[in-house]
Amino acid sequence: MAEHEMLVLGLSHIEEDVYRHLLRNPGIEVEDIHVLLRHEAGPTGRSVQRLRELKIIQEIDGTVRACEPELVVARLAEQRLEKLYDDIRSLTHLRPLMDSLGREVPDPEPSADHRPVERITGLDAIRTRLDELAFFARDEVLAAEPYDALTPENIENSRPLDLRCLRRGVSCRSLIRRTALEDGPTRSYLMELTAAGAQIRVLETLDELMLVYDRRTALVPLDPGNTSKGALCSTEEGIVTTVANNFERLWAGADDLTALLGRHSGSIPGSGLTEIQGKVLRLMCTVGKDEIGAREAGIALRTYRRHISDLMQLLGAENRAHAALLARERDWV
Repeated sequence: MAEHEMLVLGLSHIEEDVYRHLLRNPGIEVEDIHVLLRHEAGPTGRSVQRLRELKIIQEIDGTVRACEPELVVARLAEQRLEKLYDDIRSLTHLRPLMDSLGREVPDPEPSADHRPVERITGLDAIRTRLDELAFFARDEVLAAEPYDALTPENIENSRPLDLRCLRRGVSCRSLIRRTALEDGPTRSYLMELTAAGAQIRVLETLDELMLVYDRRTALVPLDPGNTSKGALCSTEEGIVTTVANNFERLWAGADDLTALLGRHSGSIPGSGLTEIQGKVLRLMCTVGKDEIGAREAGIALRTYRRHISDLMQLLGAENRAHAALLARERDWV
C-alpha cells in the first residue's frame, strides 16, 4: 500500500485506502470493499459513508466509483484551508477570551506596597515595563516620541511590541517630529506601522515624551532633557488624564503621516501601501506561481518575493495563507 499522503487533507488511513482502491478498481460493489482491502467491515463502512458525504466517491446501482483526483484534492484542500482560516481567525482575535478570563480574577485588595507613581531607572527596567504595558494593553496606546531618528536597535526592540498590539486590534496613535522623516530606516519603519494599522501624525516641533496605555497608565521621563535618567510610571487618574489631554491637544494640530508623504497611491486606499506593494499583494492572493506574479507585476522574481516578504512582515503574518487572510480582513484585497 502506498504511503498515506492524504492525512494533510483530512482523510484517515482507511479512507485513503478505500479511495485509492476505488481509483484502481472502478465500479466494484460496496459490500466487497472491506473484503478486498482486508479491513474490518465496520470501519470500512464508516469510511465509505464519509467519502460519500465529502463527495469523493459516487455510488450508482450498488457500485462505487471514485471522483477525479484533481477535483478531490482541490475540494479537500479548499475545505482544509477554510478550517485553517477559521483557526487563524480565532487565534488572532483573543481579546474576548482575555476579557473573559480577566473577569474571573478578583479585584486586588488595597496594598500598602501599591504606588500610584513609580520611578523606573535603567534601560533594561524601562524596556521590561514597556513590554508589560504593551502586552496588557487592550484598547488604546498613545505615544509622543520626540526622536530625530531610530537606531536599528530601537526598531528591533519596538517592532514586536508595536505589531503585537496592532494584531490584537489595539488602537495605536503616535506623534513624531518632522525631522524623523529625513532618516530612511525610520521613515520605512513608520510606514510599516501605518500599513499595519497604526495612526501616525507629524509635528514640526515636539519636545515631550509621553506614553499612555488604555487611559489607565502613563509613562513620562524623569528629566525631559535627559531621558536616560529614567521614567515615572503612574496609574494616578489625575496624572494619566493630564498626560492624555496633552497628547490630544498636540494630536489635533499635527499632520497625517501618509498624507504628508503622499504614499496613498490609490491602489489600496487607506492601506499606506505603495502601488507596487498593492499590486504584489493582489497577485500573491490570485496567482499560483511566483514566476507568473513577477511577470504580471513587471518586476524581477527576486524583487517580487522580497515584496511578499515585506508584506508578510507588515501584516504580521506567519505564512502566505495567513497574510491573505489578514489582508482580506483589512479590505486590502
